[in-house]
Amino acid sequence: MPREVKDPEEFVKISERAVECRVVKLENEGVAKVKARTRRYLYTIKIPLSNLDDFLKKLKCQNIKFIE
Repeated sequence: MPREVKDPEEFVKISERAVECRVVKLENEGVAKVKARTRRYLYTIKIPLSNLDDFLKKLKCQNIKFIE
């Protein structure tokens, strides 16, 4: 089961040890799901589309993929 994180700063810390990060834009809901895969868990967070660009700049994940 994936673990949902509510705090963006905590998610940025998790992204440091992530193997891969995926971004899925949900246009109908007005949010984007950002998923970080670590060795043990898959962490997710929902970010409003208006804040997505700033949030992605903060991420320290080396491999970011955009899923459509």
